[in-house]
Amino acid sequence: MKRSSSILVNKDNIDSIAIGGFDGMHIAHQQLFNNLTKNGAIISIETGYATLTPKNYRQEYTPFPIFYYDLKNIKELNGVEFIKLLKNDFKNLKKIIVGFDFCFGKDRTCTVNDLKKVFDGEVVIVSEIKLDNFPVHSRYIREFLLNGDIEKANNFLGKEYKIYGKHIVGQGIGKKEFVATINLNVEEFLLPQSGVYITKTVVNNYEYNSISFLGHRETTDGNFAVESHILNIDDLEVKDEIIQIKFIKQIRQNKKFSSFLELKNQILEDINIAKKYFY
Repeated sequence: MKRSSSILVNKDNIDSIAIGGFDGMHIAHQQLFNNLTKNGAIISIETGYATLTPKNYRQEYTPFPIFYYDLKNIKELNGVEFIKLLKNDFKNLKKIIVGFDFCFGKDRTCTVNDLKKVFDGEVVIVSEIKLDNFPVHSRYIREFLLNGDIEKANNFLGKEYKIYGKHIVGQGIGKKEFVATINLNVEEFLLPQSGVYITKTVVNNYEYNSISFLGHRETTDGNFAVESHILNIDDLEVKDEIIQIKFIKQIRQNKKFSSFLELKNQILEDINIAKKYFY
């Protein structure tokens, strides 16, 4: 996974910045980044609510260095003070890129028009980006995911929605009674609607076609789980590693089955659906 570090970048060489929250690093965000110079950087304002692409994972989706500003440390600054802070941090700053709805300063009282007044360099305002006449915003992508509409979410993201999790030991009956699964403990990331999905699972930097389940295991122990079955491979060894799951399409929502046999038959049917998609 590509994670360049903004710590190694000389701030004095930065001459353009894009400012925003950038949760999701979606196609509208990328439009802002397209206006950066080769010595540009991304300023991410951290609110603590990023769940599509938490802070430590954002660098993967851009070659530009990302600098993080915690909202609680700057929220009392007025508009002039905020821009002064940025100019002090980036001595060669000549260009600022923001979205059409960008607000800044204490209580978000300053707009893009105020930015043009208080910043003496170039200000680029990127218009609202739409896909199929629908505005691209992180809040809508979250709604798509929570509704299981992975394909629409991925279109807005411009990539497959991906989560990271630490491999954990599962309940133990999958390999014996059903199919072998890789079980994950996922933190920070927004999880899509409970159900079964066609996915790709990345283990040791190798991407496998897979089928994944997330939700409460209603038919067995009732516990919440995030688990992935690698198609056509039952003996993949995984130990205490960080695993990635890329979501492609929902097969079905979660449900309770009347017996283990009914559950097993449904799992086999789900796997066949996933295999047909890939193969």
